[in-house]
Amino acid sequence: MERMAADPTDHTFSTKFRIPRGLWDAYGRVTARLDTDRSADLLDYVRAMVEQHGDAQDRADLAAADQELAARRARKGGRPKKEPTL
Repeated sequence: MERMAADPTDHTFSTKFRIPRGLWDAYGRVTARLDTDRSADLLDYVRAMVEQHGDAQDRADLAAADQELAARRARKGGRPKKEPTL
């Protein structure tokens, strides 16, 4: 998978995948109604999949990623306020 982050040391990078626009739009509306956004929902889903189906290495990578996110948010003043994206 090609990394799209400008900084190669930045482990929180943007990724690209293909999805029909109508489905993406519907997903945005649904997550907005649930008072979240697509990014947060996708992170929760990916995390749950790793927890449920991952092996020891996968779970270790998840724990390291969670620590990295916590450190990043602490440096930036906490998790940004959820704003629905359309």
